[in-house]
Amino acid sequence: MKKNLANLLLGFSILGFTDCQQPNSTKNDEKADTSVIALDSTSFTESIDGKTASLYTLKNAQGATAYLTNFGARLVGLWVPDKNGTLTDVVLGFNKASQYHNSEEPFFGPIVGPFGNRIAKGKFTLDGETFTLPTNNGPNTLHGGVKGLHFANWTVKEANSKLVTFQYTLPDKQEGFPGNLSMEVTYSLSENNELTINYTATTDKKTVVNLTNHAYFNLNGEGSGSILDHEIKFYADKYTPVDSTLIPNGELADVKGTPFDFTSSKTIGKDIEQENEQLKFGKGYDHNFVLNDTKVDGLNYAVSVRGDKSGIVMDIYTQEPGIQFYSGNFMSEKVTLKNGVKDSFRTAFCLEPQHFPDAPNQPHFPSTVLNPGDTYSTKSVYKFSVK
Repeated sequence: MKKNLANLLLGFSILGFTDCQQPNSTKNDEKADTSVIALDSTSFTESIDGKTASLYTLKNAQGATAYLTNFGARLVGLWVPDKNGTLTDVVLGFNKASQYHNSEEPFFGPIVGPFGNRIAKGKFTLDGETFTLPTNNGPNTLHGGVKGLHFANWTVKEANSKLVTFQYTLPDKQEGFPGNLSMEVTYSLSENNELTINYTATTDKKTVVNLTNHAYFNLNGEGSGSILDHEIKFYADKYTPVDSTLIPNGELADVKGTPFDFTSSKTIGKDIEQENEQLKFGKGYDHNFVLNDTKVDGLNYAVSVRGDKSGIVMDIYTQEPGIQFYSGNFMSEKVTLKNGVKDSFRTAFCLEPQHFPDAPNQPHFPSTVLNPGDTYSTKSVYKFSVK
């Protein structure tokens, strides 16, 4: 069921810009879609670890709306128009800030780091010194450890209806990483439905950095069912095969002739059940793709995905050399989403622009080392259209 777009109600009380009350709407004069639960800044805002986690809103003239919170510098929801003009929430999330503070599914929408993805056996060496990290993914460290950036209360440096900038300094040796790492992440929403994420970081000690966003996407809408019929194309001829613990074995393998060949558009589900050791290790796709250096406006064209029901297309452009593709293989109805639906098996996917997993331990991979006096700087663009 749908609601007239002209009745889209706005009202935001935190910083003087808007908080969408009923973002899923169409041109038809019908009842509101009761499967969509509107985000409300008052009920969302809560105290976590003694600090306030609030809701921030970006909105453009077309009605596209992004919701963010300073807890984890996190993308909470993203409404973009589908092929019928219906605003559709394509990002999974929760209604209250405290629901993100959980151990079951801690990676819905946050900035992950200081090293996104896996580090083998929770160890790496810089200039002869070995640093030991907490292991939280089998024998390995995943997304910065137990208390990575996803559980940090970031400071809001700037916020308006077009952009939000979050700041956070990770203290020296927190989760084992060297250096006081000072970071800024800016989300901005353009008038042509591009969500851009800019990252910067500096350190006072030599360290490793690999920041990315970990949104769960379903381009047919949050809670709409399986993502296996989404069509996807990667601008990548190679990927990094992994061992049984999902650590790269060091090879840059050709995708041709394997289930990892997405050089022509195909559905996510077309080859996902093939007998293949790599798919067995990941229980589906959970692998890094090596981007081809196909440039668009100076950025690597990483991937194009289309929702089979909505017609929504997401194109990702990035300065990063790789992108991790995760097909929702471990989703298991542990949490309830914004619209009351459980996070069922393969009902969302993640696409994380990044440097390669375990790069600190694999010197032939692009380096993730950041030295004092240097600035880590990267950006990724998520462009939405319809087809």
